[in-house]
Amino acid sequence: MSRLVAVSNRVGPIRGATRAGGLAIALVDSLKASKGLWFGWSGKIAEASSGATTERGGGLHTLTTDLTPQEHEDYYNGFANRCLWPLFHYRIDLTAYDRRYFDGYRRVNARFAQTLRPHLLPDDVIWVHDYHLIPFAETLREMGVDQHIGFFLHIPFPSREVLLTLPHQDRILQALMAYDLLGFHTERDCERFLDYAVNEIPGATLAGDVLCALGRKVRIKAFPIGIDAREYAEFVWTEDGQRQWQRVKTALRGRDQIIGVDRLDYTKGIPQRFLAYERLLQDYPATRGQVEFLQVAPLSRETVPEYATLRSELEHLSARINGAFADVDWTPLRYINRTVSRRGLAGLYRASKVGLVTPLRDGMNLVAKEYVAAQDPADPGVLVLSRFAGAAAQMKAALIVNPYDTVAVAEAMQIARHMPLDERQRRHRELMQGLLDYDIRRWSREFLGTLKETGGHGD
Repeated sequence: MSRLVAVSNRVGPIRGATRAGGLAIALVDSLKASKGLWFGWSGKIAEASSGATTERGGGLHTLTTDLTPQEHEDYYNGFANRCLWPLFHYRIDLTAYDRRYFDGYRRVNARFAQTLRPHLLPDDVIWVHDYHLIPFAETLREMGVDQHIGFFLHIPFPSREVLLTLPHQDRILQALMAYDLLGFHTERDCERFLDYAVNEIPGATLAGDVLCALGRKVRIKAFPIGIDAREYAEFVWTEDGQRQWQRVKTALRGRDQIIGVDRLDYTKGIPQRFLAYERLLQDYPATRGQVEFLQVAPLSRETVPEYATLRSELEHLSARINGAFADVDWTPLRYINRTVSRRGLAGLYRASKVGLVTPLRDGMNLVAKEYVAAQDPADPGVLVLSRFAGAAAQMKAALIVNPYDTVAVAEAMQIARHMPLDERQRRHRELMQGLLDYDIRRWSREFLGTLKETGGHGD
């Protein structure tokens, strides 16, 4: 059996992967099955690079390396999160391109590849994750590595017109062609990638799902990431889940709760969501005193100016809404920046009549799936979901909205609150079946199965 080598920007926990969720669950399961290796950044910043650190246990081992302050600034803060992240989410106005960032990004990827190379075995299967590591395989190929290497992009792939605004975007495409398999969340992401490749690379051809360009071949396929829906549904009954559920039900006193849960990021559409909730209170006066909105938004990337601006905007909006509508016994909007555990969130979701998931652009968005998994099948809440989340392609039984249309989002919240029980049950059954059919483990199995059956590099 081939060994799996997983490569990601950060190496997640081996123990407690269930608590970490998402990618960690899928990778730890697959790595243990093959006695695999997980490689990436340790999360530590050191004045000088100190090589790699190995930790073994639980049927797999990890290999990590530190970043220097300059590498962290150029590779992580710079090109990855101030250039690729906003650009791939269609925020050209926030894209900060700097040649120094790009050079640092390539240097760190090359160093990572050079660090991993001595630890590779001849029949390893290598799975590289996300936008931080696009050039990773290119260096491995230059060092003679010919094992199967796959890449999965966890964020959206932008349209050709947007990508063309990035200096050296051709170098990004060239780096992606070093892989054997490129995985995206949705068919639309695949289409956007192929539109760019076929129209911008001289001589590029497409045969089925195989792109031939720059003298190389790569397979392109959609793999929509899921969650462990059965396990997440059980989180409601954990101590933390029950405690949060009981706290909310007691505080609501019969009112309906609308919930939003997002990392504090400008891609999540939280200001537009607040404005839509304000519109709900304005256009439907009977909602006043009868509904509360809880927004959980843990802070992230606090040193980046755009995030500080976003936080200030949200604090202003929440104060304005509460100032205009609150009463002595009712606070219409509760906005918190603290992290809540996954088990605790399950209880909050269960207590919420409406799940409001309205990113302006998102690769998938697993909050939508967790909200559905946490619901009571006998009396489920309703998911209101942005059409620009990758999850919308799978979750058609949600109320699909345009997050920029605050009037329509307000109307969707009102429809969700008053939706008849039988319709709520029908929608929930369809959504839950989809989560069970294509869960996180199937996502991992299908990607790795496709990678192993894909011809060797350049074949």
